[in-house]
Order: sequence, then structure tokens, then C-alpha cells
Amino acid sequence: MTSLYQDLGGADAVNATVDLFYRKVLADARINRFFDGIEMPAQIVKQKAFLTVAFGGPNKYTGRAMRAAHRGAVLAGINDTHFDVVVELLGESLTELGVSPELIAQDAEIAESVRDDVLNRQRAPSQ
Repeated sequence: MTSLYQDLGGADAVNATVDLFYRKVLADARINRFFDGIEMPAQIVKQKAFLTVAFGGPNKYTGRAMRAAHRGAVLAGINDTHFDVVVELLGESLTELGVSPELIAQDAEIAESVRDDVLNRQRAPSQ
């Protein structure tokens, strides 16, 4: 069985996805304010490393935990609506790069798995 990382195309695919994704994020008035003052070249490197690990690739992520990394965004008012925009833009980026809907759905599941951490709230109990 292959990982999502391999199915997407490995490092080249993650790099292309993140580069396109952040172009979309910075152009989107719904969420770009959360990136004011962020050193974007460093952010892009961290995001590539994080997605590599999240998608099942080699672990070279040395960034902060989700809650710590997004504390400033939480204080600035990030909420579910903003998180939904991020998932939307990531999906659009993957679509533009020719990724199948099935793989995009897997990516969305991974994004959903960190929603509560990004928004710094308690996880809902499992049903």
C-alpha cells in the first residue's frame, strides 16, 4: 500500500501544491490578513515539511505543534469559516495540479484531523 505522499507524486507534488496554495492564500481577502507579518519563505518551507509528514512521507518536520503554531491566528480571530477557506484553497490547488478527487478527499480528511488543534479548542468526543 502506498502513502498519500507517494500517490500525489512525492516531494515535487508537495512543493508545487504548497507554492500554488500560498499564492492563493495571499490573494484571498477572506484569510490573507492572518499572514500579515509572517516570513513567507520560512512559512512555505515549514508547510512543505508538515504536509510531507501529514501525507505519509519522510519526517523532516521540525516546526512547532499545531496549537502553538496557530496561537497568533487564534488571537486574531481565526475560526471555522477561515479554516474552511484554507481547505477550499488547498483543494483548488490540488485540482489545478491534476490531482484526482479521491486523493483530494484524503487530503481534506487530513486537514479536518487538525482543525481543533489549529483553532485551539477541545476535540469533540468520539461517537
